[in-house]
Amino acid sequence: MRTHTTAALLAITGLLALPAGVSAGGWAMVQLSSTPDGVAAGKPWDVDISVLQHGFRPLDGVHPTVTIASADGSLRRTFTTRPAGRAGVHRASVTFPRAGTWRYTIDDGFTMRHPYPPVQIGDGAGAAAGASGQRDGGGGLALDRLGLAGLAGLLAAGVALTPARLRARRTEHPAAAAGT
Repeated sequence: MRTHTTAALLAITGLLALPAGVSAGGWAMVQLSSTPDGVAAGKPWDVDISVLQHGFRPLDGVHPTVTIASADGSLRRTFTTRPAGRAGVHRASVTFPRAGTWRYTIDDGFTMRHPYPPVQIGDGAGAAAGASGQRDGGGGLALDRLGLAGLAGLLAAGVALTPARLRARRTEHPAAAAGT
């Protein structure tokens, strides 16, 4: 019985970690076609942004933006997107004005802003002129904080319940537990 209580508490904790938007029934995640890592200053980073309601349904009628900020905080710019011709997909052309470390955030236009790790923008001399591949490993669902919190709650509940299930099997089938 103690294991069931622990599992329930862990599951509740995981659920409480979810953003308030979930309780209202609306949240979205974003997938990026590429990251700006290695893009040269002054060259465009053309990126497709997929906005997925509840992590899987393409969401139309939103207007995502991309905001970049220099690491020292002296420069900040926001870029609008335009529909890319597919449901829930928007395209942005982002230009970093100078080389250095930059942070970028995607506002999904629905419920939240999605921050990404800082990237290094080259000075243009020998830096890659394009973006560096898929953000989520090639088209699968990218997990953001919301997905990770829910996954952690489910995993914790599963781990807590496993010993109880094993004990129940041994009690129901004593011969199997004894190895006969």
